[in-house]
Amino acid sequence: MIIRQLKIVNEAGLHARPAAMFVNLASKFKSSILVEKGDDVYNAKSLISILSSKIVKGDIINLIIEGEDEELAEKALTSLIENML
Repeated sequence: MIIRQLKIVNEAGLHARPAAMFVNLASKFKSSILVEKGDDVYNAKSLISILSSKIVKGDIINLIIEGEDEELAEKALTSLIENML
């Protein structure tokens, strides 16, 4: 299991378009991928779940990734959040 803490730097946070990009990328991996924000946990492979998280600029989230391709998933999702979001 990998837990990676990230800060959201995109001005608009994780609104519709970036959320869709995030979910599409997460869905390519076999690993279980969750997003933790505060006390709440969201399914990273569900657009509705991610949109309901209301992640905004400055939020600290944890990616919780577990499975056979967890390292690849962590690198790809971290890169997306840090560079595109």
